[in-house]
Amino acid sequence: MIGFLKNLFSAGPDVDYAEMVANGAQIIDVRTPMEYKGGHIKGSVNIPLDSLQRNLSKINKNKPVITCCASGMRSASAKNILKSNGYTEVYNGGGWSSLQNKLN
Repeated sequence: MIGFLKNLFSAGPDVDYAEMVANGAQIIDVRTPMEYKGGHIKGSVNIPLDSLQRNLSKINKNKPVITCCASGMRSASAKNILKSNGYTEVYNGGGWSSLQNKLN
């Protein structure tokens, strides 16, 4: 069970997020607009989880996608939504502040 949960909430084997972003990966922040205004990763796009399904056209299918939120729960859901809509390279970056630290 622990392995399953780790798989669900992690991006997998050591992902170099900084390198991915340098190579054009998109960061999608699925928190609410109010949360996003309180702080976010520069260059990220705010598409709240509850509106993700109807805003898929804003996300390029041909580039890697990194999802983030406050803790990693909503971004895990966002990853699943994107995967089920044909996005092939999707990573759950977890909480936005810890992801930001990985980008520096």
